[in-house]
Amino acid sequence: MIKKTWKVSEQILGLFQSVGRASLLYDIQDSHSGNMAIRHTDEAGNEWIVITATGSQKGDLDASQICFLSPTGTDFGYYKASSETDIHARILSLPGVRASIHAHTKELMIVTLDDAPKPHQPPPFVPIDPLGYYHLGGVVPVDWVEVPSGSAEMARIIPERLAAHPATVIQTHGTFARGRTLKEAFFLVSIANHAGYIVRLTEKLGADVDGLRRTVREDPERAFSFRPSAYTIDDDEICEFPEEKEILVEFRRAGGRIFESRLSPFHTGSMSVRGVESMLYAPKASMPREIGGPLVRVPLAPRDNDTPELLRHKQIYAASDFQTVMHCYVPEAEAMAHFIYPGETEPVQRIVPIDAEGGFLYLVIPVVHPKAGMGEIIRLLHDYKMVIVRGGGVWAVGGQSLSEVLHHPSSLREICLYRIGAYERGLDLRKMEPEKAKRW
Repeated sequence: MIKKTWKVSEQILGLFQSVGRASLLYDIQDSHSGNMAIRHTDEAGNEWIVITATGSQKGDLDASQICFLSPTGTDFGYYKASSETDIHARILSLPGVRASIHAHTKELMIVTLDDAPKPHQPPPFVPIDPLGYYHLGGVVPVDWVEVPSGSAEMARIIPERLAAHPATVIQTHGTFARGRTLKEAFFLVSIANHAGYIVRLTEKLGADVDGLRRTVREDPERAFSFRPSAYTIDDDEICEFPEEKEILVEFRRAGGRIFESRLSPFHTGSMSVRGVESMLYAPKASMPREIGGPLVRVPLAPRDNDTPELLRHKQIYAASDFQTVMHCYVPEAEAMAHFIYPGETEPVQRIVPIDAEGGFLYLVIPVVHPKAGMGEIIRLLHDYKMVIVRGGGVWAVGGQSLSEVLHHPSSLREICLYRIGAYERGLDLRKMEPEKAKRW
């Protein structure tokens, strides 16, 4: 049974459109790839599967491309609903699951490819970054199937995998994720692609990825700075300082830029502006402009229920006169933090810009180990305005605005991309680094 698509509510249409555009901006879909689905209960209590139409442009959806389908009749043949509707229907039947996404997550696809004789069972993907490791449950299953698009084999395997894991991969085809909401499912595929990108960059830099994975699996608490907070739902509309109109605009601009510039995956990282006795805080700093995220006012004094991330903002303000703080998970910086110069045995303790603008702005950017104390981090922030914590993201500070502090992780991403590109070309980074940086 198919319900008329023109009856799609503005709320549902807006949700699909905003997540679709965000997935295109984040480059985990091509113009027409993937699909999104939710389970919806209408005002009469009827249950529907709401899914994107086959071949629809996820970044440019209209009401005619959102299909309402009966959850009990999912063999749609030549109807316009996604050819993978059976798969999504089975995912949506899992306990607590109300949304699912299939995305082409290019970076994760690349690092899960192999040339082994088929048929075979590929190894699971193990993230080496804290977001991927904790949010994806430590491991992402990877399966090879003979027909990797809308097949009966996929309809059997994928729901089985997602019953035990937040996300799963079909080799050469993409990632499937489930969530309580469509935004949570999008969050998970973004995290999965981010984790794949970090592994791919770290491999490019010649680091021992297998060794890093052993370290992570043996003792994740030692490998990472802190455990990220669990993803929250139904809080994105919260704004506790609507009267602060100029600062509100600044938060939304900075959040949009963090996401669009890929300084941190969707709804990760954090940023804050200091007040007299309180601070304005965005706990999901990477915010597409159409989706947003919670904006709250919290006391500067520490509280027992502070998350590790929020507490670090408070600790920085307590020991400084900085006015803004930003935390991002810049993937290029995480990969570069594992780089070991040829002939050495330990990862870098600093990133030295080899590009003109980076060298003008920063002599070096310090890198510290995951369990570095806040005293050391704050001291380095005083001296350098930005610190990379291996296994813990990038912390940056400013004296005035969020725009000022945003410049630091944005510049750092370019600095790391230049270094990674030069190394990939076989150039000697030591020879390219300014002489004055060697006296750091």
